[in-house]
Amino acid sequence: MVKHGALMHETEDDVAVAVMDITAGVEVRVMTLGGEEVCAIRAVEDVPLGHKISILDIAEGEQVRKYGRPIGIATRAIPRGAHVHTHNLKSMRW
Repeated sequence: MVKHGALMHETEDDVAVAVMDITAGVEVRVMTLGGEEVCAIRAVEDVPLGHKISILDIAEGEQVRKYGRPIGIATRAIPRGAHVHTHNLKSMRW
């Protein structure tokens, strides 16, 4: 079953924000803020409400984009559908 579960701020983003608790194995529709469907991804792990989910594979050391700009560096490889948070992302702010 596909659920509307994540919002992407800008079309060039690497992550979307979970608008509900996402359970591993669920297929999630990723939508733009304007309501257009971008893609559907299968969550590979649980993603809590308000946290980021990767919409593509991100290599270790690559910049991660949200809001159309880099927000951090991947500290390990992040597969499509993974929870993106402090365990695999180093903020560019600190």
